[in-house]
Amino acid sequence: MRVLITGAAGFLGSHLVERFLADGHDVIGVDNFLTGRPENIAPFLGNSRFTFLHHDVTQFLYVEGPLDGVLHFASPASPADYLRLPIQTLKVGSLGTHKTLGLAKAKGARYLLASTSEVYGDPQVHPQPETYWGHVNPVGLRGVYDEAKRFAEAMVMAYHRVHGLETRIVRIFNTYGPRMRLDDGRVVSNFIVQALRGEPLTVYGDGRQTRSFCYVDDLVEGIVRLFWSERVEPTNVGNPVEFTVLELAELVRAMTGSSVPIEFRPPAPDDPHVRRPDIEVARRVLGWEPRVSLREGLERTIPYFRRELERQRRVAG
Repeated sequence: MRVLITGAAGFLGSHLVERFLADGHDVIGVDNFLTGRPENIAPFLGNSRFTFLHHDVTQFLYVEGPLDGVLHFASPASPADYLRLPIQTLKVGSLGTHKTLGLAKAKGARYLLASTSEVYGDPQVHPQPETYWGHVNPVGLRGVYDEAKRFAEAMVMAYHRVHGLETRIVRIFNTYGPRMRLDDGRVVSNFIVQALRGEPLTVYGDGRQTRSFCYVDDLVEGIVRLFWSERVEPTNVGNPVEFTVLELAELVRAMTGSSVPIEFRPPAPDDPHVRRPDIEVARRVLGWEPRVSLREGLERTIPYFRRELERQRRVAG
């Protein structure tokens, strides 16, 4: 197959590029490096089955030749990024989704949208099944991301219903692993980097809010299975094991051998109090569930951040 992946230089996008290449497919990666990194795609540039386009997907997008799949993963995806880039986040969720759907329609390609657990907002149903419509503040600071993804889902379903396009929607829950940026603002990377630098771990609110952390290899497997499946409706892919933010902080401290203090700060606006996926659909339809525990995933991730910090120190001289 020949597939196009937007956000290819990002954390998740680059892992998907790697997986599709490993499975023997031709891959066109698209990114404008707004939050993606050239380092993430550097290992693929010598592969004859990989082509890279430096392009903003909110602009008209077309590629020559046949295309069997379009996977839309372009978007700022962490609070630090989408709060810094609110308009770009809204545009890539709306215009970017429209442009990539248009490409898929023109090519007769299967389309997969990277959506998010943030469509559930600060949920009033726990755990969150795909049938839950969410509790989102559309005009709050986080609304730029939440509503961009909710709009994107609506657009995808419209193309499916009106044009008969083969579409898939994955709702991604907190994911971590190698190739995350040091400064991406996600809680796992924040804690690991702070611990390795000997800085206090910053916890927003009382730390009793919960998250469910999925290692990137598990997530990619779920996405690939969804892409090949016949399921059209949104599908949760994430780890249903729930941790408080304080439990994560304590585990990171222990695993990095750090004794830094925990520093509490005011809670972030509209920050979800709980987050845990109901993955019964993924289990039943895709035969998928996560295999990697949080401890095992951190054991694979912490060495990556050590290397990144050392590389940063060398570059700084």
